[in-house]
Order: sequence, then C-alpha cells, then structure tokens
Amino acid sequence: MARWLVYILRCRDGTLYTGATNDLVRRLARHAAGKGARYTRSRLPVELVYCRPAGGRGAALRAEARMKQLTRREKLAVVAGASRPERPRTRSARGRAPRLPATAARLRAVSPSG
Repeated sequence: MARWLVYILRCRDGTLYTGATNDLVRRLARHAAGKGARYTRSRLPVELVYCRPAGGRGAALRAEARMKQLTRREKLAVVAGASRPERPRTRSARGRAPRLPATAARLRAVSPSG
C-alpha cells in the first residue's frame, strides 16, 4: 500500500499550493514540468516547503481539505513548524450560525415602528 502525504508548495509569486499524493517525487516532477495542477502551471517554479505523512488516501484528502481552509498566515505557521493555531468557531455544531440572545434594545433598534 502506498504511503499518502500532504504537501505545500511555494510558487514563484509567493502563493502557497496544498496537495495530497502517494508519490511525492513523481508529483513534484509533474508540477515542475508544468503538467501538475492548473494553479501551479503559471506560477513555476515551485518549491516544496512542507510535507507530512497521512494514514491513507482518505486521511490525506481530509487533511488537505483542512489545510486549504487555513488562512495564509496559518499555513505559514504550519510551514514554519508551529502547531495549527486554534480558529474561533463561527458556526454551531449543526452548521448554523450561533444564535444571539435577543434583547429589547436590539429589537427596538431594528423595529420600524420604534
């Protein structure tokens, strides 16, 4: 079974590209040849700045998706070796925005009859 990895490339323009692969050498060669991801084709050359193993294909793809949700600053912290900073939750566990308690003052402020 191939070992899956999550990696980050720094492109010529300074942007970061995140990917997952089970053959890093082959994947980097494809990026360098301009046959990798569309994003990196116009931003060559690319440089490998981060790589970490993942359990399997599913784990690698989930880790890649989580990495892509990070801000640039957070990705740079990961590249620098820092642990992932905790992001504030903006949604409840059910996927909805958290409810704020309604106060009379807030209701009066938006009431047209006010």
